[in-house]
Amino acid sequence: QVRLVESGGGLVQPGGSLRLSCAASGSIFAIYDMGWYRQAPGKQRELVAVIPSGGTTNYADSVKGRFTISRDNTKNTVYLQMNSLKPEDTAVYYCSAEVAPVRGGTPYDYWGQGTQVTVSS
Repeated sequence: QVRLVESGGGLVQPGGSLRLSCAASGSIFAIYDMGWYRQAPGKQRELVAVIPSGGTTNYADSVKGRFTISRDNTKNTVYLQMNSLKPEDTAVYYCSAEVAPVRGGTPYDYWGQGTQVTVSS
């Protein structure tokens, strides 16, 4: 079993910054794509950013230039640095990881429990 645990959410004023972290643990042979999604009240979950094990990152247009996704493969951890936060960034943020639990095994998508980010004065 694979577990993803997020941290770093909270309340911040407009223009402020937060850094989210998500650590994967459990039966892990390899982690491929890691990403962050968010869901605001009354809206569908949307992609924020994704970082593959190799290759270029991808961001939603609404966060380009403000958010940065990174990962530390030695710690099985993905980060989301969020700068210049806006009230419309308020949402529950979820991390995801595509994980192969064993060598040659089929990778599955796993999700964290979510962390609340509120941007308000």
